[in-house]
Amino acid sequence: MLHATGPLLTVDVGERTATETEIDDLLETRVGGRAAATALAHERIPFDADPFGPENRAYLSTGPLQQSRMSFTGRMNMTGLSPLTDGLVSTNAGGYLSRNFVATGLGVLELAGESDEPLAVHVTDEGVEFEEVPELEGATVPETSDYVADSRDLGAEHCIAIGPAGENLVRFASVMTFDSRAFGRGGLGAVLGAKNVKCVTFDGDVEPPLEIPNPPEMDVHREAAQSDDLMRRQGTTGGTEFINENFSLPTRYFEEYEFERAADIGGDAVEEKKYKKGACSACAYACKLPTRDEETGVETEGPEFETVYSFGSCQGVGDVVDVMRGNELCDSLGMDTISAGVTVAAYLASEDEFGNADLAQEVTEKIAYREGIGDRLAEGVARVHDDLGVDDYTVKGMEFAAHDGRVLHGQGLSYAVANRGADHMYASVLSLEYGGDLDPEGTLGKAETLVERENHNAFRDTGIVCAFGDDYVTEDRLEALFDADYEELLAVGAETVRLERHFNNRRGFDRSEDALPYEIPDLEDALEEYYAARGWPDGVVPDDAGEPNAPSAD
Repeated sequence: MLHATGPLLTVDVGERTATETEIDDLLETRVGGRAAATALAHERIPFDADPFGPENRAYLSTGPLQQSRMSFTGRMNMTGLSPLTDGLVSTNAGGYLSRNFVATGLGVLELAGESDEPLAVHVTDEGVEFEEVPELEGATVPETSDYVADSRDLGAEHCIAIGPAGENLVRFASVMTFDSRAFGRGGLGAVLGAKNVKCVTFDGDVEPPLEIPNPPEMDVHREAAQSDDLMRRQGTTGGTEFINENFSLPTRYFEEYEFERAADIGGDAVEEKKYKKGACSACAYACKLPTRDEETGVETEGPEFETVYSFGSCQGVGDVVDVMRGNELCDSLGMDTISAGVTVAAYLASEDEFGNADLAQEVTEKIAYREGIGDRLAEGVARVHDDLGVDDYTVKGMEFAAHDGRVLHGQGLSYAVANRGADHMYASVLSLEYGGDLDPEGTLGKAETLVERENHNAFRDTGIVCAFGDDYVTEDRLEALFDADYEELLAVGAETVRLERHFNNRRGFDRSEDALPYEIPDLEDALEEYYAARGWPDGVVPDDAGEPNAPSAD
């Protein structure tokens, strides 16, 4: 099976040491990306670790496809113990970092320990340098990138960085790359903040050692370049009005299902502000959204659909420029736009201030600096909803994505069982329900489909392939690329999901965490179907399963 190459580099930022470990045996079975990082996290992060403690670790990893020039492969994975959910979380980001990471010759980077000074870590194919950077304390993400450019002559595509939100341990702080691409969900920016790591740079001249099968490598690239998909013009915002009219666009902190100003913040409105094309490394699909408002000077990349929801409909805000402002604030300060926007929406609900975009932006900034009300909101909805007097719209402490489980019942079931919490990318059942391939009504009989989607997405994050490439990087092409049967690839994904669940179980997670803040049909019976499909009685990986080794299909 095709797999990533290169050693594990463990960087202890407290001890200022860097140690290489050969992980060929692990990569042969785990392939790379999310699967490799999850296996390492399961082995090396204590089950009773404090997410903000030095014993927590953060893993940055690539898959084998990052050694190709194929479209939909300009992404990387990041894994660690989440300050938001208190469980294991993986998240991935696009941009241009992955090829620079590969050029260092590494397979996985592990950040351990805790620095007593703000630190920049510089990783090259020749070694690691530690630089104390007290002058970057409080710096925004772009300011940090500018520092790296001036001092190292390296662009933002060589860098991961945190903003003030990460430094101030906001539980949904992001790790950013290329200034506007986020390792977004789960708060790994706060993990780096707790370690006092402001940024890490990557540079080298190592040539990718893998040969990627062609076809399908260039077939995928050609089809991406020739596609006339609406997403190439409008990103994920292209479906905003369709979802609003036919399903649900959560509005005013979930009080309503439809937003009367969806057209003002949806795909056409965003496309009107788009002033050039944007892409990720090596990708001909070019679906990113560099946007600018000439009248106000607001410039950002996005917003994508999730931000249209979180800073738009969920807050009752109907001006696309205001949504762009929220997007840019989160990128600059280093926060997940979904959790930040929904948390601000909860505050607006408590103050009866829906639609007050100025207040929303003011509070967003206060969260990043933990000023005033921002200090409480920085803990996230699950920890602050009682104080606000609003319902807790989270699963496992993670704020909901836009795709409404109250209408898409299979997606609702997915939210309930996902090890990551209320994240739409964990299984993406929503795409089947939106497209009519799966009836959105009801939960029973959907467990097997959910398991397959979880396993598929876990492997996709392992390869690593962009979620928007599913129509191009098909099952048969995955088999050709990885020289393995599709069922073997799903087995790698299944073992990754199992490891995540086992880690969380050892931290005290059980069936009670697989819950929703609203009712959907037959949820308890559907949970039983899911647990039976997985072989997890009451949602717990059996003790006699032992410590996982080689992947095995569920």
